Amino acid sequence: MDEPSGARPSGAIERLRDNIRRCFYGNADAVHKVLVCLLARGHVLIEDVPGVGKTTLAVALARSIDGSLARLQMTPDMLPADILGVTIWDRKREAFEFKPGPVFHNIVLADEVNRTTPRTQSALLEAMSEGQVSIDGTTHKLLDPFMVIATQNPFEFEGTYFLPESQLDRFLMRISLGYPGPENEARVLVNDPRRTALKEMKPVVTTSELVEMQDAAAAVRVDPHLAAYVVSLASATRGSDRFQIGVSPRGSLALLRAAKAAASIDGRDYLVPEDIAGLAVPVFAHRCVPREADFDAEGGTAERVVAQVLASVPSPV
Repeated sequence: MDEPSGARPSGAIERLRDNIRRCFYGNADAVHKVLVCLLARGHVLIEDVPGVGKTTLAVALARSIDGSLARLQMTPDMLPADILGVTIWDRKREAFEFKPGPVFHNIVLADEVNRTTPRTQSALLEAMSEGQVSIDGTTHKLLDPFMVIATQNPFEFEGTYFLPESQLDRFLMRISLGYPGPENEARVLVNDPRRTALKEMKPVVTTSELVEMQDAAAAVRVDPHLAAYVVSLASATRGSDRFQIGVSPRGSLALLRAAKAAASIDGRDYLVPEDIAGLAVPVFAHRCVPREADFDAEGGTAERVVAQVLASVPSPV
């Protein structure tokens, strides 16, 4: 029997997940969410304290795909041209020639993205939202697939620049890893995967397979009632007195894309309410701005405030 439209190619996700887990022993749910972002053609911001495996997870994902990887250590002196590329004069040809920057890779890892200036951060906006960059009046298409994985430390603010809402909105999800459990931390101490498994890691999925999986996720069917459910969730953030800014229609689209990718990973070509509800917080939280008084009084995170607001929206049967 032919595989139904929207179902994932069998085994590919398992190969990716198993390969990543060879060197990343931490939060399995975080691995799932990163894979959802990958299939949804989205970008992910991994925000957590140093030393919990943010970079290891990102590099493991990139090396599991038979594509190109660019790793950027973001610093205050970095310029947009260091990411996008530059046009130079070729004396032999007597013509200008474009030299592409690191953004012209399949996976771009931006380490400590909040350490570079807003000017340089904004250089990624067009690339992340449209899959292209415009330089000197010329538009250059990026590779397909293309994904930005950015990391940042949410507690060390000296010498950092907060990501503006417009930049945060380009990330499909913001996730955190948390500390590994005692058993997994002991495995890290014994195996030291960054010095062994990560260096020896080989690709297990080709870029053409990945594009097929992304196309299958995009083809997942959406019942009108579930589309209305997404709108209701977004409307709850806009109408809540606990937020200064709620989720925009772009955020609604992001949640639907993520939910379709989650359904595809589960082998379904249709959505169920759990696909949407399970991803609403990591997709919506960084797109909402809680009111300071309410935020401080509750002593909670943006994720907690968003979860409380979304809990008021009934799920469709």
